[in-house]
Amino acid sequence: MKNLYITGRKFLFNMNNNNYDALELSLNDWELLFANWNEAKFRAGQVCQWIYAKKEFSYNGMSNLSLNLRGKLSEQVFITLPIMIRQQVSKDGTKKFLWQFNDNSRVESVLLNHGGHKTACISSQVGCPLNCAFCYTGSMGFTRNLTRGEILGQFLLMEKINGSDINNIVFMGMGEPLLNEANIFSVIRSLNDKKMRNLGARHITISTSGIVPGIEDLADFEIPIRLSLSLHAPNDFLRNKLMPVNKQYPLQKLINALRRYKDRTGERITIEYALINNINDDVSLAYEMAALLDGLEPYINLIPFNPIPSRPDLKRSDNTRIKEFCAALSSLKIEYELRKERGTDIMAACGQLAINNRA
Repeated sequence: MKNLYITGRKFLFNMNNNNYDALELSLNDWELLFANWNEAKFRAGQVCQWIYAKKEFSYNGMSNLSLNLRGKLSEQVFITLPIMIRQQVSKDGTKKFLWQFNDNSRVESVLLNHGGHKTACISSQVGCPLNCAFCYTGSMGFTRNLTRGEILGQFLLMEKINGSDINNIVFMGMGEPLLNEANIFSVIRSLNDKKMRNLGARHITISTSGIVPGIEDLADFEIPIRLSLSLHAPNDFLRNKLMPVNKQYPLQKLINALRRYKDRTGERITIEYALINNINDDVSLAYEMAALLDGLEPYINLIPFNPIPSRPDLKRSDNTRIKEFCAALSSLKIEYELRKERGTDIMAACGQLAINNRA
């Protein structure tokens, strides 16, 4: 019996009775596994190419592997994928998927079609512990983190169903990705690995509500992926009301972490700001936001609030207030975009993902 160290956790390897989940294994894990089987190291890359690049989820279809190796893999390394319970298609082409995992937990994820490219919004947790006022997911409460394999399974199955590669991935579905940091970072390494999915770093984004330790770790992460921050208020008083996480990581600490990320990576930060009528859409707050972000040179993504059943008191800003807010940012020479509404008819827009998480 030999020891194997799989994705940072110790496993005992026994050729007769140990089983593994293929999507939980990094390339290095596969290489260690094949070394214990006295198989050539390059076989690991072959298997990963089949799974991640070709979306072949049956070892029987991996034609460049020997029949003996295919049989051994089928017996000991299972390719465990989520079950697609439902797919909904919006009138604008946005697709929303409902997935179920082995413990009957469920999450939603979204595929956005931008014409020339597609973006997958992937979930990282079952529910969310942060309970932001404008987000329906928070009303579910928090059940658990998703595993590395459950996160990858969403993306790979979306590509399989789509019939072609998806250009971009954003960790901004259900949950706070930087509260599931170890699994998210492991997923990113595999997606970026040339022998696995080979997705470029600039095509991978983490969207966070402001988990300062996670942002600091991201600044030191070896892959220079992009960062998007859900801000939604430019002062602590208002942000505490909208986003309880701000009480733990107030704006000054958050801005310091963003500056460190920008200094270390050189990457431009996107700021997400949902415009909620008579809550955070006053013109004076545009000037406050400009002062708060001075020196960061961010890209502001303005999102007209998407209605959610858990907060019927919150309304989308009217067109006049949106135009005035945009005009203020323009006068300050701050680059911004007013996001086009997508997927609201199937509750697939930002902040709208939530399910009754029962078997």
